Amino acid sequence: MRLSSHQRRLAVSATLLAVIAGGVLPATAAQAATAAPASATPVPTTGQPAPGPVAPDLEALTQVLRNTTAAGAPGAMARFTGPDGVQTRVEGVRDRSTGAAMDPKARFRIGSVTKTFSAVVLLQLVDEGRIELDKPVNSYLPGLLPDDRITVRHLLSHRSGLADYTNAMFEHTVPGFEAVRNKVFTYQELVGLSLAEPRTTEPGAAYRYSNTNFVVVGMLIEKLTGKPVAKEYERRIIKPLKLRDTSYVHPGTAIKGLHVNGYLHPDEEGAPLVDSTEQTVSWAQSAGAMISNAADLSTFTSALVRGKLLRPGTLDAMLTMSPTDTTNTRFYGLGLRRYDLSCGTQVYGHTGTVQGFYTYTFTTRDGSRGLSAMANTSNRGQANTALGGTLEAAFCGKRPAGPAAVSGAAGTTSVRGFAPAPAEADLPERR
Repeated sequence: MRLSSHQRRLAVSATLLAVIAGGVLPATAAQAATAAPASATPVPTTGQPAPGPVAPDLEALTQVLRNTTAAGAPGAMARFTGPDGVQTRVEGVRDRSTGAAMDPKARFRIGSVTKTFSAVVLLQLVDEGRIELDKPVNSYLPGLLPDDRITVRHLLSHRSGLADYTNAMFEHTVPGFEAVRNKVFTYQELVGLSLAEPRTTEPGAAYRYSNTNFVVVGMLIEKLTGKPVAKEYERRIIKPLKLRDTSYVHPGTAIKGLHVNGYLHPDEEGAPLVDSTEQTVSWAQSAGAMISNAADLSTFTSALVRGKLLRPGTLDAMLTMSPTDTTNTRFYGLGLRRYDLSCGTQVYGHTGTVQGFYTYTFTTRDGSRGLSAMANTSNRGQANTALGGTLEAAFCGKRPAGPAAVSGAAGTTSVRGFAPAPAEADLPERR
């Protein structure tokens, strides 16, 4: 049965209240969460004490993946890199039609993790003196936006106030997807969809997540370099870091080589899953159209925080965080998230949602420990919530024995003792 808008709002509110009551919020809440007040002060990340490294709780990590598949994902994977090497865990299948088991080496669509790649390219252009963070976007793309107060920094920090056009585009999940599965948009068309809607805030006033911001980032990259974003990703990030399984194939629709098939949950409970693997992702482009695998994502996030891609001052700007809500556990910098976990560890990276895939990729500030996790479904908030538990299992290690609690997957037991909040997504969640 399809949920009404009122029921959806109640479901989101109930999830957030349950998480807040548990006192632990390791992952970013859905877009319905209360935004940080306009006066929120950016929080530099330098000089903060951090707990010593701990070994991942591999038993808990496995349980989290089982919770994720129990919540509706055909398969799930996690890859942890630390002082003791690489540890991988998988559950379920990567292809429902063949029954092929999930494979930690397989490629998949990474959704909004693309935003961090786009941010790095634009910040490299800042390092080269070709663009300034606090200059108006319209000084580089004349007449594009209706407000000269919107700066480059506002785009990268989701504080422009530009509406997210995907909310209307995917109001009805499967019909919305099928309408754009093979469509090729121009950047200008996507910006036009946003400008047809009311702006969400005054420029700089508050954090409001919007794919439109990083569509404009893509436009800036192409205007300043005279080259497609695909070439700039390749030249500036993919080749230097030897990311052999990372690509930007837009407007191509296939994921080449060993890959995971993605499965989209319809809004109607009990309706069959839709194989959403092949699509242009043109509705997202520089906001969410990249393909990668778990190893490449860990290499990328570790190299980024270790200063291998940006100059120190620019990296500091990227890592200067503001709260995204009132919990003071979730933060956003410039195309990069920070989550403060229950054990005191802070991790940096991004989440991603694209039809058929949920992704988490995070690392400690020194880059010595990193986690990449993926589930091959979307529009299934319970699965996303469950997958978020990989962060605590990986970075906080074994916890003192205590009473079990219900996790994000209905009817399962969490070895972490709490239900992590669902990640903020490229796409609106229907349940």
